[in-house]
Amino acid sequence: MTVMTTNSVMDAKDTDARDAERDAFAGQRSDDARRTNNDPRQKQGRQNQQPRRDKRDVHGWVVLDKPIGMTSTQAVAVLKRLFQAKRAGHAGTLDPLASGGLPIALGEATKTVPFVMDGRKRYRFTVCWGEERDTDDTEGRPVRTSENRPTADSIRELLPRFTGVIEQIPPQYSAIKVQGERAYDLARDGETVELKPRPVEIHELTLVEHGDNGQSVFEAECGKGTYVRALARDMGRILGCFGHICALRRTLVGPFTEADMIPLEQLEALCNRAASGEGSLADALLPVETALDDIPALAVTRADAARLHRGQAVLLRGRDAPNTSGTVYVTVAGRLLALAEIGNGELIPKRVFNLNGLTAGPARNNESN
Repeated sequence: MTVMTTNSVMDAKDTDARDAERDAFAGQRSDDARRTNNDPRQKQGRQNQQPRRDKRDVHGWVVLDKPIGMTSTQAVAVLKRLFQAKRAGHAGTLDPLASGGLPIALGEATKTVPFVMDGRKRYRFTVCWGEERDTDDTEGRPVRTSENRPTADSIRELLPRFTGVIEQIPPQYSAIKVQGERAYDLARDGETVELKPRPVEIHELTLVEHGDNGQSVFEAECGKGTYVRALARDMGRILGCFGHICALRRTLVGPFTEADMIPLEQLEALCNRAASGEGSLADALLPVETALDDIPALAVTRADAARLHRGQAVLLRGRDAPNTSGTVYVTVAGRLLALAEIGNGELIPKRVFNLNGLTAGPARNNESN
């Protein structure tokens, strides 16, 4: 139901305006420093450098089909460079060993990252039986071996034990922080740390293939914080044959599926065409609000939109006023405006979006609707 709101009475601080003022001041200081620097040696150094490309406002999601061997941090840096974007971040680390969906938020989409990170993930992975490794994948060294191999029936009998809410100990080589240090950094330094088990939810775990080559293929759909590598490790221990991940692909992250993924080569080609005027980078972007699919939308009038944009609350009145509470995303004339909370008859802005700049093209907007 589309609801039109009335004017309001509550004021709040406009943090987006303050951030813009701070950035403008920082830019002015940089300009002043360049004007007062007359050292000829530094001028010569600048002449030898490649011209620095100006950063620009780019807002939206790119779901990279991450290739094997690339870290998530490297992927963000590559996309930030291709789009010349001011801001970028990813919605959930994907191991270098893994391929598949890595949603990368550009610009104002970074404000919606938590909604994607909290969503479900789906993986297709292969377990090699007979060896447990210290990294729980092919990059580690063997720490336990066995000549035993599981049968398909024994694997299927085990799967219910790994479905639902279970306790899982993260891998030694994981991004879990231990006294301020990443577990993988401590492990690389030769330290063995005791990681505590924590609850994770596995919605579905299926055996897809079981071959005579000592490998089994699985599909898993799970919640936030689940380590697929730990699944392989723990199943191997219970089956008495040990195991580790030898192939891993992420096929779903929150609202983003394989249909949304763009290989890096295709993205680079699109950027080259856009640079020559034969295309637009907007064709690679999904709208910022794609991450908010599970959140109710609320349409407001332009007058109320102006108040919300200033950080002011809006009073909800009239027979069409929503009688629910919680988070909504607010639109005006079909355009995303803010994330807000409904409570006590008021609409209170929490995150205001400023979508001036490059956004998703009409085709991608239609795909998300």
